[in-house]
Amino acid sequence: MSSVKIAGVGMVKFSKPGQSDPYRVMGANAIKLALKDAGLEYSQVQQAFASYIYGDSCSGQHVLYDVGMSGIPVINVNNNCASGSTALFLARQAVQSGQVDCVLAVGFEEMQRGALGSNWEDRESPFDPMLKKLDEISSAPEAPLALRTFGAAGTAYIEKYGANPGIFARVSVKSRNHAMNNPFAVFNTELSVQDVLEAQQIYPPYLTRLMACPPTCGAAAVIVCSDEFARNNNLKPGVEIVAQSMATDLADSWNDPIGLVGREMTRKASQEVYEASGISPEDVQVVELHDCFTPNEVITYEGLGLCGEGEAEKFIMDGNNTYGGKFVVNPSGGLMSKGHPIGATGLAQCTELVWHLRGQAGARQVEGAKVALQHNLGLGGAAVVTMYRKVD
Repeated sequence: MSSVKIAGVGMVKFSKPGQSDPYRVMGANAIKLALKDAGLEYSQVQQAFASYIYGDSCSGQHVLYDVGMSGIPVINVNNNCASGSTALFLARQAVQSGQVDCVLAVGFEEMQRGALGSNWEDRESPFDPMLKKLDEISSAPEAPLALRTFGAAGTAYIEKYGANPGIFARVSVKSRNHAMNNPFAVFNTELSVQDVLEAQQIYPPYLTRLMACPPTCGAAAVIVCSDEFARNNNLKPGVEIVAQSMATDLADSWNDPIGLVGREMTRKASQEVYEASGISPEDVQVVELHDCFTPNEVITYEGLGLCGEGEAEKFIMDGNNTYGGKFVVNPSGGLMSKGHPIGATGLAQCTELVWHLRGQAGARQVEGAKVALQHNLGLGGAAVVTMYRKVD
């Protein structure tokens, strides 16, 4: 792969449902911030990808038209919770193909309160086969889709590896500690392990309310460009995408509840990225990964190869997921504390990592960050893994 540069990034502060601007305003503001960060005019953008899942068709145009009406192609992207990184994946491909030199990816979401549900009850759900398989391989209690699948995966992990279920609470506390230094996060008050364990149980036997990400509203934008475009416009991007891969479910992905929520997709995509980049997990300093529920963060440590299979408990107890350890995982606070406005999440992860590689992350800065890894997951399914590197 030839590298693609990150020309500019921008995001708005995430908020609870009912407390945000309309998605049009949030999205347009994120784009303007990314353009300002890059030092570019909207007229220089040649193509745009807009990611969201809760909105009518052409919502991307509705957002972009508030920034400019330049006649460029606008492609709307819906890939569940991986929508934002899918938009970035497509933007990178467009530049890498040589067809265009400067592409925008914008993600936004104006969410409603409560558990995620389907807007289409009059037709087959793409999740029907997954839920049927879950019924076959486990006795997971009934619950809304995401809660049931990730809750069952957490239970399966504890049973398979004999881990202490308290690790899920420890991950929540770690994420909140990080978010306390992030002005863009929804939640930034301190938590204790006891707070998490004593919170309302939302899925038996281990999952409490403080182990689940909140419905969130927000927007983020990223501009990518070619080396030639950067040179011709005197840009100094500072960060490049070294490698990127998207994977979907494999034939054996659904053999157990852990695989059902994306372990095999994550392994496949991350292995392809390590091979393509020539960079191993040991070379990474900072990671933003998809922690919609804390059990998924635990599972993803192993899927990304940050630790060995069944070793997540030791990884957590040794502090290797935070400052002073081997990696700083989710310095933003992650989906758990920063929030999860679905269409924006993958691009917000990218923005956070770019800030660290540039040395612009403020009080949560990972010192000496030169290589960063991103993981964004959507059930149904897609996993996008991206490797970034600091450049002069």
